[in-house]
Amino acid sequence: MSCVIVTHPACLDHVTPPGHPEQVARLEYILSALEPLGLQHVKAPLVADDDLLKVHPQSHIDLIKNSAPDAGWVSLDGDTHMSPGTLEAALRCAGGAVRAVDLVMSGDASNAFVAMRPPGHHCERSTPMGFCFFGNVALAAKHALDHHGLDRVAIVDFDVHHGNGTQDLVEGDSRIFFASTHQMPLYPGTGHAHETGAANNVMNCPLPGGAGSKVFRDAMEREVLPAVDRWKPQLLLISAGFDAHMADPLAGMDLVEDDFAWVTDKLYDLADTHAGGRVVSCLEGGYDLEALAASAKAHVEVLMARAPKERLPHG
Repeated sequence: MSCVIVTHPACLDHVTPPGHPEQVARLEYILSALEPLGLQHVKAPLVADDDLLKVHPQSHIDLIKNSAPDAGWVSLDGDTHMSPGTLEAALRCAGGAVRAVDLVMSGDASNAFVAMRPPGHHCERSTPMGFCFFGNVALAAKHALDHHGLDRVAIVDFDVHHGNGTQDLVEGDSRIFFASTHQMPLYPGTGHAHETGAANNVMNCPLPGGAGSKVFRDAMEREVLPAVDRWKPQLLLISAGFDAHMADPLAGMDLVEDDFAWVTDKLYDLADTHAGGRVVSCLEGGYDLEALAASAKAHVEVLMARAPKERLPHG
């Protein structure tokens, strides 16, 4: 067993307007950085509507499908735009997250990195926003629970922006724990520490602008990692946003590649303890191309190094 990359060329056909930070080059840079690692690539399928309905109402699915343009762009809000290739890309992003869970739960892969765009963690139940169209990682969590007989799943989001969409989609599900570190104040303005979810299954750790390695690592070791440990997840999902990097143009935190490697390793300790090493990571943000590529590579190198040679049964 090994780490696999779940991706699809269709994600390069989601073209945003000139100057938009969530651009095709993001995925090109990541795939180029990962190529020397020699990992197996698995093509993401289109997600089924039945799966999407686990996190979104039919009205939301219809909105996205009916908004797809034949040419040019359609803007769903000031940040979130659809080109002719966006619909397939978004459907494959959600399908890729589901496929990654299936690969890891079946033992066909030790862990998986879903290297796809557009991201998903800002999309709420009925509101596409923040470059996001479907709640990919929340869907992955629901799929793991409903199709693989799990009782407890955890999602850890270290993107610099709060995963408001993921929180909206899982905060009422007592089987899912969601933890987020993020800069505050910053878009989307949610993620206060007092937001703990209807099932007391949400932990938000807002960090100040300018926070660097020490502040980030302290928050993880003091708050997030112990909470995940207490949850005892049978599968660990990661919303891997790399825009807390000091070079990122959309935020103001001061992390470096080694911080993303460090947190991946620490999370893997918990996955080894409780989940038989089962980890699925989904790409979220990161908008300085060089920093994004280097950070994603550091993250995946840890996934490769930590891939368990034997898989314990879940229970």
